[in-house]
Amino acid sequence: MKAVTWQGVHDMQVTEVPDPRIEEPSDAIIKITSTGLCGSDLHLYETLAPFMEAGDIVGHEPMGIVEEVGSEVTNLKVGDRVVVPFNVCCGSCWMCDQGLYSQCETTQNHEHGTGASFFGYSKLYGQVPGGQAEYLRVPFANFLPVKVPHEHADDRFLFLSDVLPTAWQGLQYADVPDGGTLLVMGAGPIGDMAARMGVRAGYRVFSVDRIPERLARVEAFGAEPLNFDDANDVGSVGDIIREATGGRGPDSVIDAVGMEAHGSGGAQGVQKLVGLLPDAVAEPMMKKAGLDRLAALHTAIDAVRRGGTVSISGVYGGAADPMPMMQLFDKQVQLRMGQANVRRWTDELLAMLVEDDPFGVDAFATHHLPLAEAPDAYSTFQKKEDGMVKVVFQP
Repeated sequence: MKAVTWQGVHDMQVTEVPDPRIEEPSDAIIKITSTGLCGSDLHLYETLAPFMEAGDIVGHEPMGIVEEVGSEVTNLKVGDRVVVPFNVCCGSCWMCDQGLYSQCETTQNHEHGTGASFFGYSKLYGQVPGGQAEYLRVPFANFLPVKVPHEHADDRFLFLSDVLPTAWQGLQYADVPDGGTLLVMGAGPIGDMAARMGVRAGYRVFSVDRIPERLARVEAFGAEPLNFDDANDVGSVGDIIREATGGRGPDSVIDAVGMEAHGSGGAQGVQKLVGLLPDAVAEPMMKKAGLDRLAALHTAIDAVRRGGTVSISGVYGGAADPMPMMQLFDKQVQLRMGQANVRRWTDELLAMLVEDDPFGVDAFATHHLPLAEAPDAYSTFQKKEDGMVKVVFQP
């Protein structure tokens, strides 16, 4: 089959790889009909390169049709239409029983000290073959795949794999009071969706980004846009939001940017330097002394009101990040964060999507491309060119 494979820094290729097969009686094989390109995939493209190996199949936002099931699979049959959450989780361990599917004890990666495995996401998270491919092996098929109706185009349900649950968890963790104010850092796919959800929940939502086209999308859904670069020209994001909120700042902030933040030149230089080192040297350095680009997170901490909450959905990977602990303590800021526990939220979100499209998912993707165009799409997406916010590949 054809699949998008990592071959080196900034080098994604569509190559021929062996078809997946049933390995455990609880497995299923699905034929991919749509699969997303995520902002987290860009971390593999550059920052987390030391944990990648040439030939790794990437991608963690797939959906498709069940092609084959193992002998123990009773909840699925051939021909069912499913979305596959990015967490590889068993659904029956202690962590899964708590709804902490991103911490599944069955697939935790003890060698690297990380939580549950993900599809298509480096040695740090299990090196499980990903979903930017023509076919995918899905473990724990009695629990993990989300069965969806055959009505509607793929885009109505595809984003249950990551975007919708990640944004929804970010909003729940933000703990915005009724009628409160929410600041969302970043208007990429997760920030865009979180802003839409916040508006729908009745909050006053500010959205910060550097790309006018992205800000226009969230403004169309009722968020108040703020260009990060323009804000810094006149003061700071925090100053502007405080002025708009009676001097206090927003009740809650969602950081939907993570380690790829602009405005962190020193950390960016360190990341690139580490990426040039041999993997044997770079891996322990990233684990013990890695630095992230923290401009978005530091802005969130500065902007949030005293006693407010910062919810971190953007992925961070540094082990030695400097944090403004005096400011956090003095302002009595609450922090919540973590990979989305996708399966915890999918049933709730699916019920909303079956009857309606409250978050505009049908028109959420900006680009639908064949799998063959994936290498160019990675480059364009990282550079934020061509109005690219969300890419869906169709093998």
